[in-house]
This record gives sequence, C-alpha cells and structure tokens, in this order.
Amino acid sequence: MPDIPPNSALAPLRHPAFRLIWTATLVANLGSLIQNVGAAWLMAEMTPSHNMVALVQASTTLPIMVLAIAAGALADNFERRKVMLAAQSFMAVISAILAAVAWIGWLGPWSLLCFTFLLGCGAAIHLPSWQASMRDLVPREDLPAAITLNSMSFNLMRSLGPAVGGLIVASAGEAAAFALNAVSYLAVIYALLHWRPTPEDRSLPAERLGSAINAGLRYVALSPNLMRIMLRACLFGLTAVVILALLPVITRDLLTGGARTYGVLLGAFGLGAIGGAFAGNGMRRRASLETIIAGSFLLFACGTAWIAFSTSPAAAVPGLLVCGAAWVSALSLFNVSTQLATPRWVVGRALSIYQTSTFGGMAVGAWFWGALSERLSIHAALLTAAAVMVGGALLGLRWRMPDFAEANLDPANRFHAPAVRLDIRARSGPIMIMIDWTIPPEQTGSFLALMEERRRIRRRDGARQWALLRDLEAPDTWVETYHVATWTDYLRHNQRRTLADSTNWDELFALHGSDHPPRVHRMIERESVPASDDMQIAPRSDH
Repeated sequence: MPDIPPNSALAPLRHPAFRLIWTATLVANLGSLIQNVGAAWLMAEMTPSHNMVALVQASTTLPIMVLAIAAGALADNFERRKVMLAAQSFMAVISAILAAVAWIGWLGPWSLLCFTFLLGCGAAIHLPSWQASMRDLVPREDLPAAITLNSMSFNLMRSLGPAVGGLIVASAGEAAAFALNAVSYLAVIYALLHWRPTPEDRSLPAERLGSAINAGLRYVALSPNLMRIMLRACLFGLTAVVILALLPVITRDLLTGGARTYGVLLGAFGLGAIGGAFAGNGMRRRASLETIIAGSFLLFACGTAWIAFSTSPAAAVPGLLVCGAAWVSALSLFNVSTQLATPRWVVGRALSIYQTSTFGGMAVGAWFWGALSERLSIHAALLTAAAVMVGGALLGLRWRMPDFAEANLDPANRFHAPAVRLDIRARSGPIMIMIDWTIPPEQTGSFLALMEERRRIRRRDGARQWALLRDLEAPDTWVETYHVATWTDYLRHNQRRTLADSTNWDELFALHGSDHPPRVHRMIERESVPASDDMQIAPRSDH
C-alpha cells in the first residue's frame, strides 16, 4: 500500500486485517445489491401493489429490528469472528436456495418476502459482530474513518451494483442475480477464515443471553447521550427510507422507466453516498455533530422534495445524489457516536440497539410510506416524509446530539477481587454491598451531587436496589448500599468500571473525612429463620 496520511479518510486501509475484510465486504456488498435489485424489481413485476413492493425493503430491515439486540449479546460474549462466519454461511445457503427456486419458477410474492426476511436475519446476526470488530481492526483514532469506509464500501457498490443488477435482471433474469449473490458471500468467508484476531482475556464466564440483553438495555437506558443518538437515528431511518422503499414504483409510475433505469437511479443514490463519505471526514473537523446531523436531515428533505417534482429519470438524479450524501453522513455519524460513547464490554449490544432503532424505523417507515403512497399518491408520500425530516432537524433544538466523547472508556482495572473466608461459588448470592463514608457537614451538598452520578453508574453497570443512608446518631456517617444477584455479577459489575467512571470515585474519596479509606462490607444474604421453626398457621376446623 502507498503511504496514506494519518488524517486521510483512507487511513484505516493501512491496517492489513481491515484491508482484507473490507475488500471482501466490497464483493459481498455488490452481490447483496444485485440481489436487492432483483428482488425489488421482481416484486414490481409480480404485483401492482405499492405496499408489496415497499415490503421487500421492510422484510430486509425488520429482522435487524427484531434480532439485533440478541445478536449484540452474542457479539459481546462469544468470538465475533465465529459469529460472523456462521451468519455469512447461513446467508450463502439461503441465497443459493432462493436462486434455485426462482430458476424453477416456484417463486411468488410471499415466498420472495420470506427469503428476503431470512437473508435479513443473517444480516442481523452479522452486523453487530462486524461493527464491534472495528475496534479490533483499527486504533481509536482511525475508528471514525473506518466506520465511514464501511458505509462507503456499501455505497461504492450501490453506485455500481444496481446498474449491474439492472442489466443482469433485464438480460438473464432474477435467478441469475440471486445466484451471484450466493457466490459473493464466499469472499467474506475466505477473509474471516484468514483473520486471526487477538483473543480477548475473559476471566469470567459468558453471561446468559437473557442477562446479557438486559445489561445492554439497562446500559443504554441509563446513558443520556446514547438515548439521544437512538432517538435521532430512529427518526432518520423512519423518514429517509421513503426513497429506497418507493424507488421501484417511482421509477415505474412516476418516471416511466424499467429495470435498467431503476438500477441507474439507485446507482446515483450510491454515488451521492460516496461523495458524502469523503466529505464527512472534513466536516467532522469543522462542524459540531449536531450541525452535521441537522444538515443531513435538511438535505435529505430537499432531495426528497426534488424527486417528488421530477418528471424524468435525468431530472431525479440530482435529488438522489443529495439524498445519498445525507444518508451516509448521518448513519455513519450515528454509528461512530454510539461506539465512542460505549465501553468495550457492551459495545456490541449498544450497536445492536442502535441498529434496532434505525432499522426498526426503516421497517415501519417502509410499510407506512408504501401504504400512504398507495392510498394517496407517490407525491403525497414523498412530500410528507420531507416535512417530517425538517421536524427531525428541528428536534436538535430540544435534544442536541452529543459531540464525540472525549471520556476515556478503557477499563479502570482498579478492582481486585477480595480474599473471602466463606466457601462461596460463582452462583452464590444474593450479595449485598455496604460502603461506609465519613463526610463533614459542610461537604454534604457536593457529596449528594456526586452520589447522584454514582447511583446512575452503579445501576447502569448492574447494581440493584441502590440506596444512600445517613446515620441519625452520627450525621457524618453515610452508608451506600446496593445488591447484585450473584458473586460473579459482583465481580462483573466492578470490572465494568471505566477510567471515566473512576473520576467520580476520586472526587468522592477527596470528600471522605477519615484517615482510613471507606470501609466496604460484602455480605451474602441468608434466611434468618429455618423453615422448620417458622410460624405455622393452624388448619381451620369446622364445628
């Protein structure tokens, strides 16, 4: 590779593992886009219903909404490379079966939706592991560029794949498009087999799936910055999907074009996205995140309105270029913000919740805009979506997007498991923790403010029933208490603490008015009265 400047949008390509998988992903994205063109246009040929055509897009995004959170738990608890290999192999098999069924002529509208839904399930399992792997492939400073390159990879092929897909569908039929997609997955499978990531040091057993999902949901719910990202991402997906969902019927009914025209128009959207990806690197250095996100909403609204009033394919191209640029600018920044605002132990789950928000919005939006277009008109659906996008930009006045987190979310590594004298096991519990603080009266206000933040951190990382108590007879004495289900959960809770979280502890420690550090009591709950000695209620006798 030639020398690439560190601040370049192509900087992540300096890393061989990223370069290998990214190149293989290019091939797989080409196959996926050819398949998407084949599926969307085949549905447009099989039925005049705008809603059924829009459901092709919904059937691809709905599985991501449904399965992404569970897939994120898998990404955080198992080797991500193996999860991705399983997902890619599954999609290759489904694509091959789809091609065979289409070739025989047994494919109908609902069976086509079933196959695209299954392919969406494979993508739902793959995406959290792939996106969380960015931090295994590139250093932190290259992470924004790596995520943008991922988006550019898809959109680079979007500028080429739809045109190729349109030609293949027009000349060889949809079955050929589906077969090419099946072959394209082999490139990613090859790259993953040759990637050898550094194994993660896991001193604790993997969490159970239900517990892992709950931990991820709790972390995001108690992280205000992440909640803002999810809200805006959901709204963007809900509105921006109108173009991708309705483009087949826009091409057929509004612009009177065929499969080749549809491929060219989808390619224009992808070409705009490539431009947006290259421009995004410079914009991030010059403007705040909120400015870029609000601008993306407004640009997409303008592009959508432009397309609504277009009367020919050539006239629609500028609007599609603008929409493509806004699409990749917004989605890549939502993704980067999620990763940089999340510590390593939960990044897969945070990304999966982000994907659930975004693709859930897309799935609902694809159905809604298709139904509105069929009930009213294509123009009405496009202009309504554009108006809602303007509202999405104005939403930043109330819920502003956080700028890239500067907080250090690396593990604090300050916790050392205590040497306990009881014979406890990993599943022993419940465990109750009490921490004694000595706080001078004049520091009470500062102490309570810090404890409010500490409560959020504790609950976010798995503590339950957190409480703060004050001794009535010794007002300088405060006791912080919380519960965890098992001894393993207590160890896991403390290992989740980041360097940024340690600032709160250091500030509390500075207020502690004793020569000795705060005393920590670790207690296991036990029944105080044996069941045999418990009060029995005498049976009632009838007289």
